[in-house]
Amino acid sequence: MKSGFIFDLDGVLTDTAELHYHSWRRLAEEEDMPFSREANAALLGRTREDALDLWLGGRSCSPEKRDELLRRKNAYFLEALEKLGPGDLLPGVADLLAEARARGVRLGLASSSRNARRVCDRLGVTALFDAFADGASVVHPKPAPDIFLWVAGRLGLHPARCIVFEDSEAGVRGARAGGFLVVGLGDPARVGGANWVRPDLRGAAAEAFLKLLKPLPVLS
Repeated sequence: MKSGFIFDLDGVLTDTAELHYHSWRRLAEEEDMPFSREANAALLGRTREDALDLWLGGRSCSPEKRDELLRRKNAYFLEALEKLGPGDLLPGVADLLAEARARGVRLGLASSSRNARRVCDRLGVTALFDAFADGASVVHPKPAPDIFLWVAGRLGLHPARCIVFEDSEAGVRGARAGGFLVVGLGDPARVGGANWVRPDLRGAAAEAFLKLLKPLPVLS
């Protein structure tokens, strides 16, 4: 029976979360606003627009100013992204992707980032994915389940036959709401709502994850 693995990008495949942090912090310094790593954690898994709302912290902002802030933040991120390469895959990711492909597992990417394809191109992994969704693929972003359901549909798989790998609370909530099994990566305080929690994908084996999936019931 066919199975699928669906991966978030930032903080799962590579540490672009750090690039986002420095981009938001640079913007905050220019705007004379406070910003911390704790504040950045709340932005993980969010769309650019939702992240800006959280970054603003309730401060009023005209549509023109919002557009300007978003353009500047994205420009800072793209500038930092030029240094990214295949060597920036997080530990265990390359081996897990290769083993999954060898076992015939269908692979999907479900990222809230509109730069997801550019990031994957820099990492050299774009061609490994059978379905690819970014921040422009669905109307309702994480924590809605839409992006995961969109990817599963393009993989031709029922959510119960897919495992989602996420590092954000919003992503874990969205995947669970869609009926997916979820492996949460990172701080249990953030991803404790997942079915299983790991610090990272170091030593992860596709075979072990596949054993967690149950056959779909046969309808009479």
